[in-house]
Amino acid sequence: MKARVILPILAAVAALPCAGHAQTPAGVPVPTTAPPADAPWLTLDALRAKYGDPKGRIATIGGVEVYYKDEGKGSVILLIHGSVSSLKTYDALAAQLSKRYRVVRFDIPPQGLSGPVSNAALAALKPTDIPEQLLAKLGIAKAIVVGVSSGGTMAVQLAAKRPDLVTRLIISNAPADQVRPDVDTLTPALRAAIADYKARGYQTQAYWDAFLDFYAGNPARYDAAYHRQIYDMNRRAPRPNMIGLVAVVEDHAKAVAAMNAVKAPVLLIWGGADPLLPYAAMDVLAGYLTNAQISKIRLPDVGHYPPIEVPLRYADLVTAYIEAAVPDDAKDKR
Repeated sequence: MKARVILPILAAVAALPCAGHAQTPAGVPVPTTAPPADAPWLTLDALRAKYGDPKGRIATIGGVEVYYKDEGKGSVILLIHGSVSSLKTYDALAAQLSKRYRVVRFDIPPQGLSGPVSNAALAALKPTDIPEQLLAKLGIAKAIVVGVSSGGTMAVQLAAKRPDLVTRLIISNAPADQVRPDVDTLTPALRAAIADYKARGYQTQAYWDAFLDFYAGNPARYDAAYHRQIYDMNRRAPRPNMIGLVAVVEDHAKAVAAMNAVKAPVLLIWGGADPLLPYAAMDVLAGYLTNAQISKIRLPDVGHYPPIEVPLRYADLVTAYIEAAVPDDAKDKR
């Protein structure tokens, strides 16, 4: 495998790495050495028992189990989550969109309820192969793709690779360049959580509480159940290739080429209270999308995860864009 440059999403955390840990594209360290034996890990079976539901399905792609959900009818919307997340973070958004559209979402392996990724599978698969082949298995030839954070990076790469498949993009708070964090903006609670993580070797509930509070425009929008879900999904027992199928690029020139190659209309819905990727980052991304029609919506009271923090508002914006704002010749046939 060639060495790859990771474009970090939550690099403010990555700026304070722990010894013996690598960084995910979300900037959250993952173990590279033996984890503490007493850490409160959850097995995949335990997570599936707790968070799986009757509508969940598993597709095998390149020898990897991909957990997904397929709900509703109509034009297809594919939701792609960020790098320390799961499809469940889209529950509220999917509930709204599936009233009018067919909504497909999946857990990027080996995150969430998807299976492990072997070295052989990693060597054979590119990150975009997962959504591309999942849609093919479902008989879907056209899709609107929504991505937040590093999920937006995957959405861009998929649109560049398959312009025939992606009819339009809706992206929130995804990076276009290397992110240079201002660690002085970290809250005392997050600093304490990072220090505790360094001492313990794993991330506690308090760590994720501080993490979510820091990146939210209004922390009260994330309830206790959501806080617990993020904690549980990120205490899945350590496994090989934890970030291998998250969308990253080999170098910035290739990232720019992918952004330049996107021809589908693009809507950028940006959380202005994001401490890492403010409005200036949205404008940088838009500047690289040289061959796409760009629309922008600014949400000044929202943080790094707009579709998760304000799902009802986000669903209204997505619906309005699909139904009214995109030129007729760019709309997919129904």
